[in-house]
Amino acid sequence: MAGMEGRSIIVTGGASGIGEAAVRLFAGHGALVTSADLDAERGEALAAELTASGRKVQFIRTNIAQESDVRAMVDRAEHAYGRLDGAFNNAGIANAPGLLADMALEEMQRVFGVNLFGTFLCMKYEIQAMLRAGGGAIVNTSSVSAFIYDTQLAAYSASKHAITGLTRAAAAEYGQHGIRVNAIAPSATRTPLYLDYVEANPGYVAKLEAAHALRRACEPIEQARAAMWLLSDDPSFVTGVVMPVDGGYTLY
Repeated sequence: MAGMEGRSIIVTGGASGIGEAAVRLFAGHGALVTSADLDAERGEALAAELTASGRKVQFIRTNIAQESDVRAMVDRAEHAYGRLDGAFNNAGIANAPGLLADMALEEMQRVFGVNLFGTFLCMKYEIQAMLRAGGGAIVNTSSVSAFIYDTQLAAYSASKHAITGLTRAAAAEYGQHGIRVNAIAPSATRTPLYLDYVEANPGYVAKLEAAHALRRACEPIEQARAAMWLLSDDPSFVTGVVMPVDGGYTLY
């Protein structure tokens, strides 16, 4: 894909699920990947596996809710590869299911601390690096929950709405500097967390997958491909977009 070979790209949440799929995909297309995650064991193992096969991947343990960690992540990418060209800000968490009026303030703060403030911190330092590099592209992970009601996930949904606002603001402010900023909005995706939920709630999951026009959940690689397209040179006139990658879930 145009524009991936030799590009320095950060992937947060890179140790599993969509992030792992993205690290594998981007590196397989010649990107110079900096993978970041709290799970150092899985992250280091993935980087070692891909490096042994000739790919360019480094891992740094990162809590995106901590500014010093995010700064170190971006510094590491620039130091190793000379610049930063792209970023897939994919790390995020969900709230424990519950109705809004029953939710503790601490739970709302926990979710916003990672999803909103963590994404903000990533964008802040990534944009600074891309300004030094003369341009770049960012893809954030939003959710279909930013478009429609998602049962008992008020904190998660609100944080993903906020990521839409950050995405559009950054696109407007930095387009003139050659930085494109977009987001993907996944629906049900077969990550390890989702598969655990399938095992515990088979009836609900069957109904959820049937609510997709394609009548199935997404594979992580399908989300990663969408992110790679937005990071590549192919959509060179696309910015400020939150793109549903949802198998038609939001059609209904």
